[in-house]
Amino acid sequence: IWIAIDVATGVALAAGGFTTAALAYIFHQHRYEPIVRAALLTALLGYTFVALGLLVDLGRFYNIWHPMMPSMWQGNSALFEVGMCVMFYLTVLYIEFMPIVSERFKGKVALPGKLGGLNGLIESLLSLFDKTLGKVMFLFVIAGVVLSCMHQSSLGSLVLIAPSKIHPLWYTPILPLLFLLSAISVGLPMVIVESMSASKVFGRKPEMEVLEPLGRLALIPLGIYAIAKITDLLVRETYVYLFDGSVASWMFLIEIGFGVALPFVMLSIGSVRKRPPLLFLAALLVVLGVAVNRINVFLVAYHPPYADYSYFPSTMEILFTIGMAATLMLVYRVIVTVFPILPREEGSH
Repeated sequence: IWIAIDVATGVALAAGGFTTAALAYIFHQHRYEPIVRAALLTALLGYTFVALGLLVDLGRFYNIWHPMMPSMWQGNSALFEVGMCVMFYLTVLYIEFMPIVSERFKGKVALPGKLGGLNGLIESLLSLFDKTLGKVMFLFVIAGVVLSCMHQSSLGSLVLIAPSKIHPLWYTPILPLLFLLSAISVGLPMVIVESMSASKVFGRKPEMEVLEPLGRLALIPLGIYAIAKITDLLVRETYVYLFDGSVASWMFLIEIGFGVALPFVMLSIGSVRKRPPLLFLAALLVVLGVAVNRINVFLVAYHPPYADYSYFPSTMEILFTIGMAATLMLVYRVIVTVFPILPREEGSH
């Protein structure tokens, strides 16, 4: 469950960071800039907690530094590529977050007591970040998009090495492509869910002038993902497993029906996008659909031919996953309270 939820699902749902950054700064859709910071924070926390989850899942967490040593690299490993990309992308995310830190503390550093001697140094560093990062930030945005595309698809490659252990409904040579397309398709809906949830928690008015067109734009990657998924079923002729009454068939139908088809129909209706509760529901269905997809691929579809029993998460695994999610939301709330993450409301100072 840690790989399926804490890693695969966590990485997919953190895709809002690179999709929104690409939309605003690479495709020059500057109307979406007000939500970039919140999307960046969601991605930063998502990947940070993925790394923390891996520390537990690895067992020998003290060896996590091995991928940093060229002498220990294994270029034939898909997980090696995932680890390197996640490590570099997490670094990029923290660099992209530094201007927000600079904006919050520049000119306000006043450490007490003996630490006061560091005030000048910290102020100099904040000024340096403020002056230099803005000039080269586009490079980090591009790097973040490239790194995200690489490791999102590579997570799907992990399953390709086990063709006899994965149910035919999910095992396909284009699984890396489907993982990438699904991550892109969930990016914008995840931003909608995060933005509207934050508005509710902090007593703010939802930014429907941004979120409504974002919901309409989300139809494009979601539609492409749906076409790729259906085409794959038809080409491989695995649609014969859709209605055999097995748990796998039911989970696949739930994944596609409630996670792709229903939200696509909802988002294609203008009146739905203009109503905050319905827009939130449609976006949430996409988010849950991708989460179910990752759980299906790594848990439901996985059946070794000679296994004597079926895997079910232990109580500790479930409690750890719930605890990680709760801690992530707590840290998000603290950071939003301390740093200028959410767009400033009209009339506020």
